[in-house]
Amino acid sequence: MDGSETTSMTPSPALSEPFYCGGEAKVEPGAMLSVDGTLRRALALAAPVAQTERLPLDKAHGRVLAQAVRAGVSLPLFDNSAMDGYAVRLADFSGDGPWRLPVAGRVAAGDAGDMPVSPGAALRIFTGAAIPPGCDAVVIQEFTRQEGDIVEIERRPQPGENIRRAGEDLSCGAELLPAGRRIGPRAAALLASAGCGDVVVRRQVRIAFFSTGSELRAPGIRLAPGQIWNANRYHLAGALDLPWIEAVDMGVVPDRPDLLRQTLEQASLLADMVVTTGGVSVGDEDHMPAVLRAAGGEIHVMKVAMKPGKPLVIGRIGAALYLGLPGNPVSAFVTWHVIGARIAQALAGIAEAGPSRILVRAGFERTRRPGRCEFLPARLGRHDGHGTRSVEIVTSEVSHRVALLAQTDGLLLIPAETDRVARGDLLEFLPFPDG
Repeated sequence: MDGSETTSMTPSPALSEPFYCGGEAKVEPGAMLSVDGTLRRALALAAPVAQTERLPLDKAHGRVLAQAVRAGVSLPLFDNSAMDGYAVRLADFSGDGPWRLPVAGRVAAGDAGDMPVSPGAALRIFTGAAIPPGCDAVVIQEFTRQEGDIVEIERRPQPGENIRRAGEDLSCGAELLPAGRRIGPRAAALLASAGCGDVVVRRQVRIAFFSTGSELRAPGIRLAPGQIWNANRYHLAGALDLPWIEAVDMGVVPDRPDLLRQTLEQASLLADMVVTTGGVSVGDEDHMPAVLRAAGGEIHVMKVAMKPGKPLVIGRIGAALYLGLPGNPVSAFVTWHVIGARIAQALAGIAEAGPSRILVRAGFERTRRPGRCEFLPARLGRHDGHGTRSVEIVTSEVSHRVALLAQTDGLLLIPAETDRVARGDLLEFLPFPDG
């Protein structure tokens, strides 16, 4: 099928945060597909990789959990002190203060904490140390004064004061992390605290990519007339440099259908997803749609109602999902950021897939022709009195302005039906995740 046909499918769970770009009217033959409609079709094709592996926690950074992890212990493991101070028995605080108690010993983090406290005495205790038997409060040192072996306590402590109880953070058997969670610094800290030395993760998603175009040369090489340096190869290499992706760089392929087909077929045998840049429009040298079909592939999307990025091919070849990005570097960047990255996340089984978004206020006025959802490189400005940042666009003509990507902070989303943006309008903004 192609972008002119309609389908009925259940939206993928990965489309948990649609863009609401508009353009969702019934698709007529030859019409462009909306951004959300494109994502629905693409994500319906993107079944998560099934193979898993067990890795030591220190080797699992950035990987995707294949199954939920449950706590084998309660956290904290034992009652412990939340502060530096003195462990005391409430029964020793009769009458009016201040109270003077002998200091019978000390307990530090790592000590067994089995030293009993004699009636009428206190123990010096430090943060994280186990609460000694019989003690039911910790008085912080700021409320005390020690003279030799005697501590003077100014106010009566409350039951359980400054004690972190065993299991109050997490109970044994509770879910630590769900399947589909990426193991970042916070998740790793939680897993380590619960004693998880290894985890079961999905295998890396294998993504093969190549650039099409006889005019492309590597940066640093002297150009002949009509040649350009290949920006897309380096953009994709950086975008795919993630712990949960195994990237396969297949270089540059000239605009020859036989070589393009050979490389495409080879890539489809190696990878879960094949990404190409260039050759997906309707010109005489745009060979990829015909090459995909000739190689036995299927096309599910061909034209998308987005700007930049209208020429976009999504389909299948063998067991691999195919994504054909435009050759223009800005268009390739935007379509990967908006659509391609979501597909890759779905293949990896990432549950929280989707770009981060914030609300911003337009610091500009602009009229436009409705019909396509726009993703404009934009710069963030100052916060207003309500905590919302303003946003400025450098220019509305962005498809050829690759320098703008490095000068801006993210993509400003303008819905398809919008014909005018007024200063102060609220819009969605997709911050770039890195430089």
